[in-house]
Amino acid sequence: MNARRKMLVNVFKLFDLGLMILAFMIASLAVFHRGGVTMTEFFSMRVKMQNFAIFSLFVLVWHLIFGFSGLYVSRRLYERRAEVIDVVKATSMGTFVVLLGTIIFHIVLVNALFLSVFWLVSTAMTVSSRLMLRSILAFARRRGRNLRDMLIVGTNTRALEFARRIVSRPELGYRIIGFVDHDWHGTQEFCRSGHAVVCDFSSFLQFLRNNVVDEVVMALPFRSMHDQASRIATLCEEQGITLRVFANLFDLKLARSAAEQLDQDDALITHSRSWVEGGPILAKRILDFTISAILIVLLSPLLLMVAILIKLTSAGSVLFVQKRLGLNKRRFNVYKFRTMAVDAERRISEIEHLNEVSGPVFKIRDDPRITPIGGFLRKTSIDELPQLFNVLIGDMSLVGPRPLPLRDYEGFNKDWQRRRFSVRPGITCLWQVEGRSSIPFERWMELDLQYIDKWSLWLDFQILLRTIPAVFKGVGAA
Repeated sequence: MNARRKMLVNVFKLFDLGLMILAFMIASLAVFHRGGVTMTEFFSMRVKMQNFAIFSLFVLVWHLIFGFSGLYVSRRLYERRAEVIDVVKATSMGTFVVLLGTIIFHIVLVNALFLSVFWLVSTAMTVSSRLMLRSILAFARRRGRNLRDMLIVGTNTRALEFARRIVSRPELGYRIIGFVDHDWHGTQEFCRSGHAVVCDFSSFLQFLRNNVVDEVVMALPFRSMHDQASRIATLCEEQGITLRVFANLFDLKLARSAAEQLDQDDALITHSRSWVEGGPILAKRILDFTISAILIVLLSPLLLMVAILIKLTSAGSVLFVQKRLGLNKRRFNVYKFRTMAVDAERRISEIEHLNEVSGPVFKIRDDPRITPIGGFLRKTSIDELPQLFNVLIGDMSLVGPRPLPLRDYEGFNKDWQRRRFSVRPGITCLWQVEGRSSIPFERWMELDLQYIDKWSLWLDFQILLRTIPAVFKGVGAA
Protein backbone atom coordinates (compact mmCIF):
# COMPACT_ATOMS: atom_id res chain seq x y z
CA MET A 1 0.00 0.00 0.00
CA ASN A 2 2.83 2.37 0.77
CA ALA A 3 4.18 1.94 -2.75
CA ARG A 4 0.74 2.57 -4.22
CA ARG A 5 0.40 5.77 -2.23
CA LYS A 6 3.77 6.95 -3.52
CA MET A 7 2.73 6.19 -7.07
CA LEU A 8 -0.52 8.09 -6.56
CA VAL A 9 1.35 11.13 -5.25
CA ASN A 10 3.73 11.15 -8.19
CA VAL A 11 0.99 10.67 -10.75
CA PHE A 12 -0.67 13.66 -9.12
CA LYS A 13 2.51 15.67 -9.73
CA LEU A 14 2.16 15.05 -13.44
CA PHE A 15 -1.55 15.85 -13.19
CA ASP A 16 -0.76 19.18 -11.48
CA LEU A 17 1.58 20.10 -14.31
CA GLY A 18 -1.18 19.23 -16.78
CA LEU A 19 -3.56 21.54 -14.93
CA MET A 20 -0.98 24.31 -15.02
CA ILE A 21 -0.58 23.93 -18.80
CA LEU A 22 -4.37 23.88 -19.25
CA ALA A 23 -4.73 27.03 -17.14
CA PHE A 24 -2.04 28.72 -19.25
CA MET A 25 -3.91 27.84 -22.44
CA ILE A 26 -7.24 29.08 -21.07
CA ALA A 27 -5.66 32.37 -19.99
CA SER A 28 -4.04 32.73 -23.41
CA LEU A 29 -7.39 32.07 -25.11
CA ALA A 30 -9.01 34.77 -22.96
CA VAL A 31 -6.39 37.30 -24.02
CA PHE A 32 -6.59 36.38 -27.72
CA HIS A 33 -10.40 36.28 -27.65
CA ARG A 34 -10.43 39.79 -26.29
CA GLY A 35 -8.16 40.76 -29.20
CA GLY A 36 -10.55 39.22 -31.74
CA VAL A 37 -8.61 35.98 -32.40
CA THR A 38 -10.81 32.89 -32.86
CA MET A 39 -10.11 29.54 -31.24
CA THR A 40 -9.22 28.00 -34.62
CA GLU A 41 -6.70 30.74 -35.30
CA PHE A 42 -5.30 30.33 -31.79
CA PHE A 43 -4.56 26.62 -32.18
CA SER A 44 -3.10 27.16 -35.66
CA MET A 45 -0.43 29.53 -34.34
CA ARG A 46 3.18 28.42 -34.50
CA VAL A 47 5.21 28.28 -31.30
CA LYS A 48 8.72 29.70 -31.49
CA MET A 49 11.55 27.67 -29.95
CA GLN A 50 12.43 30.56 -27.64
CA ASN A 51 8.86 30.76 -26.33
CA PHE A 52 8.80 26.99 -25.84
CA ALA A 53 12.02 27.17 -23.77
CA ILE A 54 10.61 29.95 -21.58
CA PHE A 55 7.37 28.05 -21.10
CA SER A 56 9.30 24.88 -20.15
CA LEU A 57 11.16 26.93 -17.54
CA PHE A 58 7.83 28.11 -16.11
CA VAL A 59 6.63 24.50 -15.91
CA LEU A 60 9.79 23.47 -14.05
CA VAL A 61 9.55 26.37 -11.59
CA TRP A 62 5.84 25.63 -11.02
CA HIS A 63 6.69 22.04 -10.16
CA LEU A 64 9.44 23.14 -7.75
CA ILE A 65 7.14 25.62 -6.03
CA PHE A 66 4.51 22.92 -5.44
CA GLY A 67 7.19 20.59 -4.09
CA PHE A 68 8.70 23.18 -1.76
CA SER A 69 5.18 24.06 -0.55
CA GLY A 70 4.83 20.54 0.83
CA LEU A 71 1.96 19.59 -1.46
CA TYR A 72 3.40 16.14 -2.16
CA VAL A 73 4.11 14.90 1.35
CA SER A 74 1.72 12.61 3.20
CA ARG A 75 -1.36 14.60 4.23
CA ARG A 76 -3.53 11.97 5.88
CA LEU A 77 -3.67 14.01 9.08
CA TYR A 78 -4.01 17.44 7.50
CA GLU A 79 -7.23 19.43 7.63
CA ARG A 80 -8.89 20.09 4.30
CA ARG A 81 -8.73 23.83 4.97
CA ALA A 82 -4.96 23.70 5.55
CA GLU A 83 -4.39 21.94 2.24
CA VAL A 84 -6.54 24.46 0.37
CA ILE A 85 -4.55 27.34 1.90
CA ASP A 86 -1.27 25.67 0.88
CA VAL A 87 -2.54 25.23 -2.69
CA VAL A 88 -3.60 28.88 -2.89
CA LYS A 89 -0.17 29.96 -1.63
CA ALA A 90 1.57 27.76 -4.20
CA THR A 91 -0.51 28.95 -7.17
CA SER A 92 -0.09 32.56 -6.05
CA MET A 93 3.68 32.13 -5.91
CA GLY A 94 3.62 30.46 -9.31
CA THR A 95 1.58 33.29 -10.82
CA PHE A 96 4.02 35.81 -9.35
CA VAL A 97 6.87 33.94 -11.05
CA VAL A 98 4.99 34.23 -14.37
CA LEU A 99 4.74 38.00 -13.74
CA LEU A 100 8.49 38.20 -13.04
CA GLY A 101 9.19 36.19 -16.18
CA THR A 102 7.04 38.61 -18.17
CA ILE A 103 9.11 41.52 -16.94
CA ILE A 104 12.42 39.76 -17.58
CA PHE A 105 11.61 38.25 -21.01
CA HIS A 106 9.19 40.99 -22.19
CA ILE A 107 6.33 38.58 -22.88
CA VAL A 108 3.59 40.51 -24.72
CA LEU A 109 0.92 37.86 -24.13
CA VAL A 110 0.91 38.21 -20.35
CA ASN A 111 -1.14 41.14 -19.05
CA ALA A 112 -3.48 41.75 -16.12
CA LEU A 113 -6.30 39.74 -17.74
CA PHE A 114 -3.95 36.80 -18.42
CA LEU A 115 -2.61 36.77 -14.84
CA SER A 116 -6.10 37.00 -13.33
CA VAL A 117 -7.53 34.17 -15.44
CA PHE A 118 -4.41 32.02 -15.02
CA TRP A 119 -4.45 32.39 -11.22
CA LEU A 120 -8.19 31.79 -10.90
CA VAL A 121 -8.26 28.76 -13.21
CA SER A 122 -5.09 27.11 -11.87
CA THR A 123 -6.18 27.63 -8.26
CA ALA A 124 -9.73 26.40 -8.83
CA MET A 125 -8.67 23.31 -10.77
CA THR A 126 -5.85 22.38 -8.36
CA VAL A 127 -8.03 22.82 -5.28
CA SER A 128 -10.85 20.86 -6.92
CA SER A 129 -8.52 18.00 -7.86
CA ARG A 130 -7.13 17.88 -4.31
CA LEU A 131 -10.62 17.79 -2.79
CA MET A 132 -11.71 15.16 -5.29
CA LEU A 133 -8.69 13.00 -4.44
CA ARG A 134 -9.49 13.35 -0.75
CA SER A 135 -13.04 12.19 -1.40
CA ILE A 136 -11.91 9.20 -3.49
CA LEU A 137 -9.34 8.14 -0.88
CA ALA A 138 -11.85 8.60 1.94
CA PHE A 139 -14.34 6.41 0.07
CA ALA A 140 -11.71 3.70 -0.44
CA ARG A 141 -10.44 3.83 3.14
CA ARG A 142 -13.93 3.55 4.64
CA ARG A 143 -14.19 0.29 2.72
CA GLY A 144 -10.94 -1.12 4.04
CA ARG A 145 -8.58 -0.11 1.24
CA ASN A 146 -5.38 1.96 1.40
CA LEU A 147 -5.02 1.28 5.15
CA ARG A 148 -1.91 1.63 7.30
CA ASP A 149 -1.30 -0.38 10.49
CA MET A 150 -0.59 1.95 13.42
CA LEU A 151 0.93 1.06 16.79
CA ILE A 152 0.56 3.60 19.63
CA VAL A 153 3.20 3.77 22.37
CA GLY A 154 1.63 4.85 25.66
CA THR A 155 -1.77 4.32 27.28
CA ASN A 156 -2.28 7.74 28.87
CA THR A 157 -5.13 10.14 28.26
CA ARG A 158 -3.30 11.81 25.40
CA ALA A 159 -2.80 8.47 23.64
CA LEU A 160 -6.45 7.48 24.09
CA GLU A 161 -7.68 10.84 22.82
CA PHE A 162 -5.46 10.53 19.77
CA ALA A 163 -6.73 6.99 19.14
CA ARG A 164 -10.33 8.16 19.55
CA ARG A 165 -9.87 10.82 16.86
CA ILE A 166 -8.21 8.33 14.54
CA VAL A 167 -10.99 5.75 15.00
CA SER A 168 -13.69 8.39 14.54
CA ARG A 169 -12.22 9.34 11.17
CA PRO A 170 -12.01 6.17 9.04
CA GLU A 171 -11.37 8.34 6.00
CA LEU A 172 -7.80 8.79 7.27
CA GLY A 173 -7.12 5.13 6.53
CA TYR A 174 -5.55 3.95 9.78
CA ARG A 175 -6.01 0.64 11.56
CA ILE A 176 -4.86 0.74 15.20
CA ILE A 177 -3.32 -2.67 15.89
CA GLY A 178 -2.70 -2.02 19.59
CA PHE A 179 -0.90 -0.09 22.30
CA VAL A 180 2.50 -0.48 23.95
CA ASP A 181 2.99 0.21 27.66
CA HIS A 182 3.88 -1.33 31.02
CA ASP A 183 1.55 -1.70 34.00
CA TRP A 184 0.92 1.59 35.81
CA HIS A 185 -1.83 3.13 37.92
CA GLY A 186 -3.83 4.12 34.82
CA THR A 187 -3.81 0.65 33.25
CA GLN A 188 -7.19 -0.35 34.68
CA GLU A 189 -8.84 2.77 33.31
CA PHE A 190 -7.23 2.16 29.91
CA CYS A 191 -8.64 -1.40 29.81
CA ARG A 192 -12.15 0.04 30.02
CA SER A 193 -11.55 1.89 26.74
CA GLY A 194 -11.84 -1.34 24.76
CA HIS A 195 -8.34 -1.11 23.30
CA ALA A 196 -5.64 -3.73 23.88
CA VAL A 197 -2.03 -3.58 25.02
CA VAL A 198 -0.19 -5.86 22.58
CA CYS A 199 3.22 -5.69 24.27
CA ASP A 200 5.25 -3.91 26.93
CA PHE A 201 8.47 -1.96 26.44
CA SER A 202 10.68 -5.00 26.89
CA SER A 203 8.87 -6.95 24.14
CA PHE A 204 8.36 -3.97 21.83
CA LEU A 205 11.33 -4.94 19.69
CA GLN A 206 10.07 -8.49 19.32
CA PHE A 207 6.65 -7.21 18.28
CA LEU A 208 8.22 -5.10 15.52
CA ARG A 209 10.18 -8.10 14.31
CA ASN A 210 7.16 -10.38 14.06
CA ASN A 211 4.36 -8.09 12.88
CA VAL A 212 3.49 -5.71 10.07
CA VAL A 213 3.78 -2.18 11.48
CA ASP A 214 3.56 0.76 9.09
CA GLU A 215 3.65 3.56 11.65
CA VAL A 216 4.41 4.02 15.33
CA VAL A 217 2.91 6.95 17.24
CA MET A 218 4.80 8.08 20.35
CA ALA A 219 2.48 9.27 23.13
CA LEU A 220 4.69 8.84 26.21
CA PRO A 221 5.26 11.58 28.79
CA PHE A 222 8.72 12.64 27.64
CA ARG A 223 9.99 14.15 30.88
CA SER A 224 9.46 11.03 32.96
CA MET A 225 10.05 8.43 30.23
CA HIS A 226 12.54 10.08 27.93
CA ASP A 227 14.93 7.11 27.94
CA GLN A 228 12.19 4.67 26.91
CA ALA A 229 10.90 7.04 24.26
CA SER A 230 14.39 7.60 22.85
CA ARG A 231 15.03 3.86 22.70
CA ILE A 232 11.76 3.23 20.86
CA ALA A 233 12.47 6.06 18.42
CA THR A 234 15.90 4.60 17.71
CA LEU A 235 14.47 1.12 17.13
CA CYS A 236 11.93 2.52 14.66
CA GLU A 237 14.68 4.40 12.87
CA GLU A 238 16.87 1.30 12.70
CA GLN A 239 14.12 -0.73 11.06
CA GLY A 240 12.90 2.03 8.75
CA ILE A 241 9.44 2.20 10.32
CA THR A 242 7.58 5.51 10.11
CA LEU A 243 7.60 7.26 13.50
CA ARG A 244 5.18 9.96 14.56
CA VAL A 245 5.78 11.90 17.76
CA PHE A 246 4.02 14.78 19.49
CA ALA A 247 7.22 16.80 19.64
CA ASN A 248 10.50 16.63 17.75
CA LEU A 249 12.74 15.64 20.68
CA PHE A 250 14.86 12.99 19.01
CA ASP A 251 18.00 13.27 16.93
CA LEU A 252 17.07 10.88 14.12
CA LYS A 253 20.00 11.28 11.76
CA LEU A 254 18.94 8.96 8.96
CA ALA A 255 15.27 9.82 8.72
CA ARG A 256 13.60 12.55 6.70
CA SER A 257 10.95 14.48 8.58
CA ALA A 258 7.84 16.47 7.80
CA ALA A 259 5.13 17.94 9.98
CA GLU A 260 1.41 17.22 9.92
CA GLN A 261 -1.50 18.29 12.11
CA LEU A 262 -4.67 16.49 13.14
CA ASP A 263 -7.73 18.76 13.52
CA GLN A 264 -7.21 22.24 14.93
CA ASP A 265 -5.46 21.23 18.13
CA ASP A 266 -1.83 21.15 19.19
CA ALA A 267 -1.25 17.49 18.25
CA LEU A 268 1.75 18.32 16.08
CA ILE A 269 3.49 15.13 15.04
CA THR A 270 6.63 14.40 13.12
CA HIS A 271 6.54 12.04 10.20
CA SER A 272 9.89 10.30 10.08
CA ARG A 273 10.84 8.10 7.19
CA SER A 274 14.12 6.69 5.85
CA TRP A 275 13.17 6.48 2.16
CA VAL A 276 12.76 9.20 -0.41
CA GLU A 277 9.56 10.17 -2.14
CA GLY A 278 8.79 12.07 -5.29
CA GLY A 279 9.20 11.82 -9.03
CA PRO A 280 12.25 9.50 -8.88
CA ILE A 281 10.22 6.84 -7.01
CA LEU A 282 7.48 7.00 -9.64
CA ALA A 283 10.12 6.78 -12.35
CA LYS A 284 11.65 3.75 -10.60
CA ARG A 285 8.32 1.92 -10.55
CA ILE A 286 7.54 2.83 -14.17
CA LEU A 287 10.97 1.58 -15.23
CA ASP A 288 10.52 -1.60 -13.17
CA PHE A 289 7.18 -2.33 -14.83
CA THR A 290 8.30 -1.44 -18.35
CA ILE A 291 11.66 -3.21 -18.29
CA SER A 292 10.29 -6.36 -16.62
CA ALA A 293 7.44 -6.56 -19.15
CA ILE A 294 9.84 -6.15 -22.09
CA LEU A 295 12.29 -8.71 -20.69
CA ILE A 296 9.54 -11.26 -20.08
CA VAL A 297 8.49 -10.99 -23.73
CA LEU A 298 12.05 -11.06 -25.11
CA LEU A 299 13.18 -13.90 -22.85
CA SER A 300 10.04 -16.02 -23.20
CA PRO A 301 11.77 -18.56 -25.52
CA LEU A 302 14.59 -18.96 -22.98
CA LEU A 303 12.11 -19.27 -20.10
CA LEU A 304 10.21 -21.96 -21.98
CA MET A 305 13.38 -23.87 -22.86
CA VAL A 306 14.64 -23.81 -19.25
CA ALA A 307 11.24 -24.99 -18.01
CA ILE A 308 11.36 -27.97 -20.41
CA LEU A 309 14.94 -28.86 -19.38
CA ILE A 310 14.05 -28.78 -15.68
CA LYS A 311 11.06 -31.03 -16.31
CA LEU A 312 13.13 -33.51 -18.35
CA THR A 313 16.09 -33.75 -15.95
CA SER A 314 14.44 -33.96 -12.52
CA ALA A 315 11.15 -34.82 -10.88
CA GLY A 316 9.03 -32.04 -9.45
CA SER A 317 7.65 -28.67 -10.43
CA VAL A 318 9.42 -26.22 -12.73
CA LEU A 319 9.19 -23.30 -10.33
CA PHE A 320 10.41 -23.03 -6.77
CA VAL A 321 7.98 -20.88 -4.77
CA GLN A 322 9.03 -19.63 -1.35
CA LYS A 323 7.65 -17.18 1.20
CA ARG A 324 9.97 -14.24 1.64
CA LEU A 325 9.89 -10.88 3.39
CA GLY A 326 9.30 -7.75 1.36
CA LEU A 327 8.49 -4.11 2.09
CA ASN A 328 7.96 -3.56 5.83
CA LYS A 329 8.35 -7.33 6.34
CA ARG A 330 5.22 -8.18 4.36
CA ARG A 331 5.30 -11.76 3.15
CA PHE A 332 5.02 -12.63 -0.52
CA ASN A 333 5.75 -15.57 -2.81
CA VAL A 334 9.04 -15.27 -4.67
CA TYR A 335 9.42 -17.26 -7.90
CA LYS A 336 12.59 -18.99 -9.11
CA PHE A 337 13.39 -21.83 -11.43
CA ARG A 338 13.83 -24.95 -9.30
CA THR A 339 17.53 -25.82 -9.05
CA MET A 340 17.32 -28.36 -6.22
CA ALA A 341 15.61 -31.63 -5.42
CA VAL A 342 12.01 -31.33 -4.29
CA ASP A 343 12.93 -32.28 -0.70
CA ALA A 344 15.69 -29.66 -0.43
CA GLU A 345 13.98 -27.66 2.30
CA ARG A 346 13.56 -30.72 4.52
CA ARG A 347 17.23 -31.67 4.14
CA ILE A 348 18.65 -28.37 5.40
CA SER A 349 19.16 -29.71 8.92
CA GLU A 350 21.23 -32.61 7.55
CA ILE A 351 23.79 -30.39 5.83
CA GLU A 352 23.59 -27.22 7.93
CA HIS A 353 27.11 -27.84 9.21
CA LEU A 354 28.43 -27.34 5.66
CA ASN A 355 27.21 -23.72 5.48
CA GLU A 356 29.92 -21.50 3.92
CA VAL A 357 28.33 -18.11 4.64
CA SER A 358 28.54 -16.16 7.90
CA GLY A 359 25.42 -15.02 9.71
CA PRO A 360 21.94 -16.54 9.41
CA VAL A 361 22.10 -17.11 5.63
CA PHE A 362 22.55 -20.69 4.40
CA LYS A 363 24.59 -21.27 1.21
CA ILE A 364 26.90 -24.08 0.00
CA ARG A 365 28.93 -23.85 -3.20
CA ASP A 366 28.73 -27.58 -4.00
CA ASP A 367 25.30 -28.21 -2.53
CA PRO A 368 24.42 -31.95 -2.82
CA ARG A 369 20.75 -31.09 -3.31
CA ILE A 370 21.33 -29.32 -6.65
CA THR A 371 19.78 -30.90 -9.77
CA PRO A 372 21.78 -31.78 -12.93
CA ILE A 373 21.24 -28.37 -14.55
CA GLY A 374 20.71 -26.48 -11.28
CA GLY A 375 24.37 -25.53 -10.95
CA PHE A 376 24.42 -23.93 -14.38
CA LEU A 377 21.17 -22.05 -13.74
CA ARG A 378 22.55 -20.69 -10.47
CA LYS A 379 25.96 -19.73 -11.84
CA THR A 380 24.38 -17.81 -14.71
CA SER A 381 21.56 -16.45 -12.48
CA ILE A 382 19.01 -17.78 -14.97
CA ASP A 383 17.16 -19.29 -12.01
CA GLU A 384 16.32 -15.72 -10.91
CA LEU A 385 14.53 -14.76 -14.14
CA PRO A 386 10.99 -15.74 -12.95
CA GLN A 387 11.34 -12.93 -10.40
CA LEU A 388 10.64 -10.58 -13.30
CA PHE A 389 7.00 -11.51 -12.66
CA ASN A 390 7.46 -10.41 -9.01
CA VAL A 391 8.74 -7.08 -10.33
CA LEU A 392 5.86 -6.79 -12.78
CA ILE A 393 3.20 -7.19 -10.07
CA GLY A 394 5.00 -4.89 -7.63
CA ASP A 395 6.30 -7.26 -4.94
CA MET A 396 9.87 -6.56 -5.98
CA SER A 397 11.99 -4.04 -7.87
CA LEU A 398 14.76 -4.63 -10.38
CA VAL A 399 17.25 -3.15 -7.89
CA GLY A 400 16.99 -3.41 -4.12
CA PRO A 401 18.05 -5.54 -1.15
CA ARG A 402 17.59 -9.24 -1.88
CA PRO A 403 14.39 -10.71 -0.35
CA LEU A 404 15.28 -13.09 2.46
CA PRO A 405 13.53 -16.32 3.46
CA LEU A 406 11.76 -16.36 6.82
CA ARG A 407 14.41 -18.74 8.17
CA ASP A 408 17.23 -16.27 7.46
CA TYR A 409 15.32 -13.36 8.97
CA GLU A 410 14.80 -15.23 12.23
CA GLY A 411 18.59 -15.41 12.56
CA PHE A 412 19.06 -11.62 12.55
CA ASN A 413 20.76 -10.47 15.76
CA LYS A 414 21.16 -6.73 15.12
CA ASP A 415 18.23 -4.42 14.60
CA TRP A 416 20.02 -1.90 12.40
CA GLN A 417 20.06 -4.66 9.80
CA ARG A 418 16.25 -4.67 9.71
CA ARG A 419 16.15 -1.23 8.09
CA ARG A 420 16.73 -3.08 4.81
CA PHE A 421 13.01 -3.98 4.94
CA SER A 422 11.99 -0.31 4.65
CA VAL A 423 12.35 -0.55 0.86
CA ARG A 424 11.04 -2.94 -1.76
CA PRO A 425 13.40 -5.92 -2.33
CA GLY A 426 15.11 -6.37 -5.68
CA ILE A 427 16.48 -8.93 -8.11
CA THR A 428 19.95 -7.38 -7.98
CA CYS A 429 21.75 -5.13 -5.51
CA LEU A 430 25.19 -3.96 -4.41
CA TRP A 431 25.76 -7.35 -2.75
CA GLN A 432 25.16 -9.10 -6.08
CA VAL A 433 27.73 -7.03 -7.97
CA GLU A 434 30.33 -6.96 -5.18
CA GLY A 435 30.79 -10.71 -4.94
CA ARG A 436 27.58 -12.31 -3.59
CA SER A 437 28.34 -15.42 -1.54
CA SER A 438 31.99 -14.44 -1.05
CA ILE A 439 30.93 -11.42 1.02
CA PRO A 440 30.41 -11.82 4.80
CA PHE A 441 26.85 -11.39 6.04
CA GLU A 442 27.70 -8.26 8.05
CA ARG A 443 29.16 -6.57 4.97
CA TRP A 444 26.14 -7.65 2.94
CA MET A 445 23.82 -5.84 5.36
CA GLU A 446 26.06 -2.75 5.30
CA LEU A 447 25.86 -2.69 1.50
CA ASP A 448 22.07 -2.88 1.67
CA LEU A 449 21.91 0.13 4.01
CA GLN A 450 24.44 1.97 1.84
CA TYR A 451 22.07 1.48 -1.09
CA ILE A 452 19.10 2.78 0.94
CA ASP A 453 20.92 5.87 2.21
CA LYS A 454 22.46 6.81 -1.15
CA TRP A 455 19.67 5.72 -3.45
CA SER A 456 19.07 7.45 -6.76
CA LEU A 457 17.98 6.39 -10.22
CA TRP A 458 21.57 6.82 -11.31
CA LEU A 459 22.70 4.32 -8.64
CA ASP A 460 20.09 1.83 -9.88
CA PHE A 461 21.38 2.30 -13.41
CA GLN A 462 24.98 1.69 -12.29
CA ILE A 463 24.03 -1.48 -10.40
CA LEU A 464 22.10 -2.84 -13.40
CA LEU A 465 25.09 -2.21 -15.66
CA ARG A 466 27.49 -3.87 -13.19
CA THR A 467 25.15 -6.85 -12.81
CA ILE A 468 25.68 -7.95 -16.43
CA PRO A 469 29.46 -8.64 -16.18
CA ALA A 470 29.03 -10.01 -12.65
CA VAL A 471 26.56 -12.60 -13.98
CA PHE A 472 28.81 -13.61 -16.89
CA LYS A 473 31.78 -14.00 -14.55
CA GLY A 474 29.69 -15.87 -11.99
CA VAL A 475 31.30 -13.78 -9.26
CA GLY A 476 30.57 -15.27 -5.85
CA ALA A 477 27.69 -17.35 -7.16
CA ALA A 478 26.47 -20.20 -5.00
